[in-house]
Amino acid sequence: MTTRRVQNQPAWLLHHRPFQDSSRILDVLSRDHGRLSVVARGSRSAKSKLKGILRPFLPLQISWIIRSDLGTLTGAEMNGAPISLTGDALLSAYYVNELLLNLLHRHDPQPEIYATYHATIVELNTQENVAVVLRRFEMELLRLLGYALNLDHDTRTGDALEPERQYEYSVERGPTLAEGRSGSMIFTGAELTAIRGEAFADETALRCAGRLLRQVIAWHLDGKELKSRKVLKEIRKSSGS
Repeated sequence: MTTRRVQNQPAWLLHHRPFQDSSRILDVLSRDHGRLSVVARGSRSAKSKLKGILRPFLPLQISWIIRSDLGTLTGAEMNGAPISLTGDALLSAYYVNELLLNLLHRHDPQPEIYATYHATIVELNTQENVAVVLRRFEMELLRLLGYALNLDHDTRTGDALEPERQYEYSVERGPTLAEGRSGSMIFTGAELTAIRGEAFADETALRCAGRLLRQVIAWHLDGKELKSRKVLKEIRKSSGS
């Protein structure tokens, strides 16, 4: 790979981990260069000017040089006000980060995904119902990755979904008629239509969307359980909810 220098690129930090004595490896989502990893040399040092800047949910502007798959950070500064997430919103934001880390290929420029991520983090800071924000993000992310949900017709017959009839949703095929059956991927035509229209003010539609998207995303993750989802399960178990 030839040496490339990138200057002042809008980006978000998705994850970081220690590297050598005082450095860190940063996984970042950049606007024009997609997801990439860079070494922030000396950033864990007490004297580092970047110590308070390189953290998640702080809009950044970064520069780097890259000769291989792993680049080297050459500069970073704030690119807007920090977003102060707490509670469910914070855990949800880490879940969003994990999704991107697991579903995005490196060095694949996808500015629409960057814009969607930016809007989602901002919305998590203002929207009371974080589940609504997450369902919309999941659906849009799947669409932008080429995995859009089919929620308007029976894929076996081609017929439009009928509100009162039951359908089984297959990740690979979409919905097919499944009268008299039960299971986590069985929905009425009305429920699938509500999900398609993101009618999430309706609690039933929101719960159905959560059930559907959980299975679809697990399939695309090849069964890998995300740490943030595991933490949420443990919190709910300990609280008895």
